[in-house]
Amino acid sequence: MNLADDESLLQLISMARKEDLGGKDITTSLMSNADDAAEFELVAKQPCVLAGREIVDRVFAAYDANVKVQWNSGADDGLRLDSAPATLAKLRGRLGSILAAERVLLNFLQRLCGVATLTRKFVDAVAGTGAVICDTRKTTPGWRLLERYAVRCGGGTNHRRGLYDAVLIKDNHLFGVQTERLAGVVFEMLNRVSSVDLAPSFIQVEASNLIQMRELCKVAGIDMILLDNFTVAQLAEAVGIRDHLGLRGKIELEASGGITLDTVRAVAQTGVERISVGALTHSATAIDISLERC
Repeated sequence: MNLADDESLLQLISMARKEDLGGKDITTSLMSNADDAAEFELVAKQPCVLAGREIVDRVFAAYDANVKVQWNSGADDGLRLDSAPATLAKLRGRLGSILAAERVLLNFLQRLCGVATLTRKFVDAVAGTGAVICDTRKTTPGWRLLERYAVRCGGGTNHRRGLYDAVLIKDNHLFGVQTERLAGVVFEMLNRVSSVDLAPSFIQVEASNLIQMRELCKVAGIDMILLDNFTVAQLAEAVGIRDHLGLRGKIELEASGGITLDTVRAVAQTGVERISVGALTHSATAIDISLERC
């Protein structure tokens, strides 16, 4: 299904419209020329990665389907804008309709471009190492579909969609399990995977230390081990353990926990295949984008 036709997205746009517009834009209703035709430019005022173009028409359709958007050549989602200001598109339509939709439209675009831009910074920081940057479930409630899309626009990789599409056994699932019993308990859990209605896209288990990581390497069926809050030295040692056991290409290692732009390359250079960064979606700064009359 096309992102712009996803039912959850259409509901989100409808909720945003109702939240902002209510029953009427009372300020615009006072204008004598609200029905006049008008032109606006969509302008990015700072360097960024574009994300959200695909939903712009859907936002305007919630207000006035007659508003037309003409994008500049090459202004596709994923485009990296290295200089600003930069005109992205021209909008033509009823003045009152564009003014009513302006804030909601920009809220979507500014947020999504912010996520894509931050993701690109992390992706660029690990370039050449072979590691991929992954998002997490630390998303804005109701925005996961869009924020995951923005991560992809920035060159990142999506992790599981939610609790329903993959197995991720974390420390809270294993609370109280002694290390010597860890492999057996996880093995028993994985034996019950066949009873799940929807086959998981992958199976991942969290390790809190190197001893647990060694134990998990004994369990058949694990696709990935999540190395949570490991130091760079510990990550490198974990990679060495996995490789010494002949499990490279069979079990991937994912680093997580407090990874920043300053530390991510060192993490990637340890040899882990995946790096999950919650900040991509929970700490991205909105990009300055505006609508300007022309």
